[in-house]
Amino acid sequence: MPKLKTHKSTKRRFRITGSGKIMHSRVGKSHLRRKKTPRVKRQYSGEVVVNPSNEPRVKRLLPYR
Repeated sequence: MPKLKTHKSTKRRFRITGSGKIMHSRVGKSHLRRKKTPRVKRQYSGEVVVNPSNEPRVKRLLPYR
């Protein structure tokens, strides 16, 4: 069986933790940032776990992670 290729844009957008969770940064982080409240800016700074409905799709694009 041939090797599977990693989807490069997915590799840049998602990170897999040691326990196997798939993390991503939130959307809307940089555009129109001045008008957002400090609380919202703090929330955008962290990463969040991928929605369970999207997890199989991301795992398919990252075969060796």
